[in-house]
Amino acid sequence: MIPMTKDMTTGSPVRRILAFCAPLLVGNLFQQFYNLADSILVGRILGVNAFAAVGSTGALNFLVLGFALGICSGFTIPIAQSFGAGDEAEVRRRAGQLIWLGVGFSALITLIAALWTGDILRITQTPEEIYDEAYRYIHIVFLGAGATILYNLASGVLRALGDSRTPLWFLMGAVSVNVALDVLFMKALGMGVEGAAYATVLSQALSGAACLLYIRACVPVLRLGREDVRPDARRLRLIAYIGVPMGLQFSITAVGSIMVQSAVNGLGTAAVAAVSASSKVHMLISAPLESCGVAMATYCGQNLGAKKLERIRGGVNAVTVMSFGYCLAALAFNYRFGSAVASFFIDSAETAILANVHRYLVINGMAYPMLAIIFIFRNGLQGMGFSQQAMGAGLAELAARALVAFGLVGRLGFLAVCCANPAAWLFADALLLALYHVELRALERRWSKEETRSAGRVGVSAARLHRV
Repeated sequence: MIPMTKDMTTGSPVRRILAFCAPLLVGNLFQQFYNLADSILVGRILGVNAFAAVGSTGALNFLVLGFALGICSGFTIPIAQSFGAGDEAEVRRRAGQLIWLGVGFSALITLIAALWTGDILRITQTPEEIYDEAYRYIHIVFLGAGATILYNLASGVLRALGDSRTPLWFLMGAVSVNVALDVLFMKALGMGVEGAAYATVLSQALSGAACLLYIRACVPVLRLGREDVRPDARRLRLIAYIGVPMGLQFSITAVGSIMVQSAVNGLGTAAVAAVSASSKVHMLISAPLESCGVAMATYCGQNLGAKKLERIRGGVNAVTVMSFGYCLAALAFNYRFGSAVASFFIDSAETAILANVHRYLVINGMAYPMLAIIFIFRNGLQGMGFSQQAMGAGLAELAARALVAFGLVGRLGFLAVCCANPAAWLFADALLLALYHVELRALERRWSKEETRSAGRVGVSAARLHRV
């Protein structure tokens, strides 16, 4: 494989974004198809209770591993900014600090998850008939958090340099290994839900290690020296300043999801299975929107480093229009085929569950334009370094989901569950759109003042030289 680093500060914004986004989309879809295959294997091999048990951990999984994914994405944004500014030495110095941050946060997440997994499952009212399997599955996944961080940091650094193709190959390898290990552990060795968890952790670890070897051998700009890996308090603070709020953003959103999941658990195993199945289909259909968001983080980060605000605006506007067109097609798919996809892992005889799946997917599909705005504008703000401000969108989502979970599910039942995501997306959009315009105007004014001062200094120096 040849390194495919790309400067996204020149050329057509739409072409650059689409070229970067295409491998992300393939990888995301591949990951979602794997998730579907994993769910099918769990449901078909181990039964509906095991499927519900694994599904019931989704919000908790997102709380812990979502934080891990968030910090990994945030930690690589300063690298994208340095690359956009053309400072390769700073790229290496910032990349070197990721070693310390990755090790530290892996240990922290593993410790917290090991201590409190059972308590959180109890708080979220996980049904007794699936509690033991849910605990065994998610406990193993959390203990392997270091493998998740390893892969996502390594692939995130490559994406920060504009290379979205190479991480795709490692992702495809990880998914293929995961599926093979699923069959081996669950079916051949009879390991139950623990087998699915071990397969996930091992495949992530192998893919992360392979990604590191590739970087060392094939990406000269990331060949680190001793100076690069020496702990640097200033750079560590800068990277953590951007990365930690992004992790908290994911976790805050997950807390809201846990609230809703707790309310769903109170409706019984059938409701849990319906939401689990709906979520699998939703994640598949929303993958293109998510990929656009990831692309915008790198695009905005590099162009911020190059101080090209108009280019940022043009790219954001173009991707928003394209995403809205996709949302119409996604709604049509959910209406016509959503239940059919869900029937791969929910037996077609479960007509009541599949009816709720259809209702959930149609209601969420109608709100997809709001989801598109979240992905594009939140990732864009984070790519520009405004991760703390963007974290407010997570708080808005949390407020909306809490309102639905505590105020509406008891009265409206499953219909309220269907409306939880759209309500959260609406609350987040109101804040993100305002933040985006305010922060870009602030940057514009600040850079204009800097240019004026710089021009003044040049003028004074020229006058002095003229007198001499």
